[in-house]
Amino acid sequence: MTTSDTAAHTQPFQAEVSELLHLMVHSVYSETDIFLRELVSNASDACDKLRYEAIASPALLGEGDALKIRIIPNKQATTLTIADNGIGMERQELIDHLGTIARSGTKAFVSKLKEAKDGLGLIGQFGVGFYSAFMVAEKIVVISRRAGESDVWSWTSSGGSGFEIARAGDEDAARVARGTEIVLHLKDDAKKYLETYEIERVVGAYSDNILFPIELVPEEGEPRQINSASALWQRSKSELSAEDYKKAYQQIASAFDDPAMTLHYRAEGRYSYAVLLFAPSTKPFDLFEPNRKGRVKLYVRRVFITDDADLLPGYLRFIRGVVDSEDLPLNISREMLQNNPQLAQIRKAVATRVVSELESLAAKDAENFAKIWDAFGAVLKEGIYEDFERREKLLALSRFTTTSGEKRSLKDVIADFKPNQTEIYYLVGDSVERLKSNPRLEAAAARGIEVLLLSDPVDAFWTSMPTEFDGKPLKSLSQGDLNLDLIPRVDATDEAKKDEPAADEAATIAVIKAALGERVGDVKASTRLTSSASCLVADGQGPSRELERILSQQNRGMKTKPILEINLRHPLVAAIARAEAGAKAVDDLSLLLLEQAQILDGELPEDPAAFAARLNRLVLQGLGG
Repeated sequence: MTTSDTAAHTQPFQAEVSELLHLMVHSVYSETDIFLRELVSNASDACDKLRYEAIASPALLGEGDALKIRIIPNKQATTLTIADNGIGMERQELIDHLGTIARSGTKAFVSKLKEAKDGLGLIGQFGVGFYSAFMVAEKIVVISRRAGESDVWSWTSSGGSGFEIARAGDEDAARVARGTEIVLHLKDDAKKYLETYEIERVVGAYSDNILFPIELVPEEGEPRQINSASALWQRSKSELSAEDYKKAYQQIASAFDDPAMTLHYRAEGRYSYAVLLFAPSTKPFDLFEPNRKGRVKLYVRRVFITDDADLLPGYLRFIRGVVDSEDLPLNISREMLQNNPQLAQIRKAVATRVVSELESLAAKDAENFAKIWDAFGAVLKEGIYEDFERREKLLALSRFTTTSGEKRSLKDVIADFKPNQTEIYYLVGDSVERLKSNPRLEAAAARGIEVLLLSDPVDAFWTSMPTEFDGKPLKSLSQGDLNLDLIPRVDATDEAKKDEPAADEAATIAVIKAALGERVGDVKASTRLTSSASCLVADGQGPSRELERILSQQNRGMKTKPILEINLRHPLVAAIARAEAGAKAVDDLSLLLLEQAQILDGELPEDPAAFAARLNRLVLQGLGG
C-alpha cells in the first residue's frame, strides 16, 4: 500500500451526490424517520453479505459475536450511532459506496426529488438511503473494517462538496473489530432521535422484520433487542395481520405505499420453499430500465443469497418480496443460478402462482387490481409478447381504453359484439386522444363497433403476432384488408350512402399513382373511410406502421412504403377524377391526400416547405386568386 493510499485526504463528491446532499441538508421534508430505516437496512445488508461470503470462507465470521445491529444514543455528545458487525468496507469501497451513485437514472431521480412535495417515498425506492442521514445530521463519521482485513478506515463529511478519508485512530480501530459504525452528529432539531422511545417507535414501524437482532444500547441500563428478528415469510398466515404484511412489504421493498396485492404461501413436495410477494400500488423509478431486473430476494434456509436471481419473468419485475428455499445449496454461485433445475422449477411455479393471484384479484377486488394495472399494465403486456404459455391469461387480465370506455376487458368487448362481428378490432398509436380522431375508425364507428385504442409502446410489439382471445382473432384497423360489410350500420341513412355515386375507381387510382410515384407502395379504394379523404395503412403481411416507426427510431429494421387508401365518395377525390390528366392541380391534390394522411398519423410531410406552398396554392385557387 502506497503512502498516498494511507494518507488522509479530502475528495470531492460525484456531481449527482453533491446535488442530492444539497437537497438533504436543506431538506423541507416533514418526515425524517426514513434515515434510521435506511441505515438499519444497510446494516442488515452488510450482515447478509458477510453471512453469504462466510459460506465459502468461514474464517470471516471468526469466533466473534453473532451478527447484529446496534443503535447507541449519546445525549451528552449529541450523537446517534448505528453499528453492525457485518462485512465492512475497505478504503476504496468507502469511496465508491459513499462518494458516488453508480446506479443508472440518478439524474432523473434527483430531478424527481426536486419536484416532489415530500421525497420520503423516493429516497428508499432509489437506493440512496445513506444520504438521507444528512436530513438529521450536520456531520457524519463512518468507521469501517472489512471482514478479514486489519486496516480500519474513517470517512467524514459535513454534507458539503466532499469528504475526508483517513486511517482510523487507535481508539476507533480497537472499537470496530469488524463491520461498520456510523456516527451521526445530530442537528438541533433532530435531538428527538436520542430518546429511546423515539428509536423504538421508528424501528417498530419500519424495521421490525429485519432478520438480525437490533439492539438498543441506552446510556443507562442494559442493551435490549427491540425488533422481532423473525423471517415473517416462514410464519403461518393465521399468525399475521394486514398491518404485519404492510410493515414487511415496506421494509423488504424500501417503500412507503401500501401493497395492492399480497401473496404468501409455502410450497411442499418435490421442492420446499416459502414465498412472500407483494405488488406495489405505485410505480418505481427503475421500472423501464433496459436490464429489466427483478427485485425478488432469494434466501436459502433464511440465509440471504441475492436479489439478482431473476425469480420472475421480466414482465413481472414490479413484484417485490422473498422466496426462501429449503433445498438449494447455500453456496450456489451466479452461474449455478442460471442453470439450476430446482430454481427453474421454482421460477415457473412462482410465476404461474403470481399470474393466478392477479386473476383472483381482478375478479374479487377490482379497486386494487386497477391500482396495479394503472401502474404496471404496460409492463404486464410485455408478457403477451414474451410468454406464449400464459398469453391467454395475460390477455384476460389486460384492461384497455376503447372507443366505449376505460379499463375494458376483452371479455367485456366480446360481450358487446355487433351482429355478424367475428373479430376484435384495435388501433395502435402514440396517444389515445390522437387515436380517437383517427380516420381509420370511421367504418367501425358507423357500425357501433368497439375498438381497442392501444397507446403503449409495447402494444406495437405484441399485436405484431397473430393473436386471438376466446377464439376471436384480434384485427388491426390500420393493416391489411378490411371488410365490415356484413355488420349493419347504426344509421340507416349511412347504409344508403354506400350506393351513392363514386369516382371511377380504376381511373382515379391510376391518376393518383402516377402523381405519387415511388412515395407509396400502392393506392387502393378504402373500405375504412366514410367521411375522410384518405389514410395510410400497412400491408397485411409486414410490420404495422407503428412498429416500423418505433424500430426506425432505434435504427432497426427497414421502412416499407405505405399503402394510401382513398375514399372514392369524398369531394377531394372526386375533384381529382374530374381534373384533366397532367394538370398541375392533379399532382397538388394527390400529394395533399398523402400529406394529410401523414399528418393524421402524427408524421411530418416529406417536404414541409413544399406542402405549405402547395396548400397555399390550392387555397388561393379556391378563393379565385
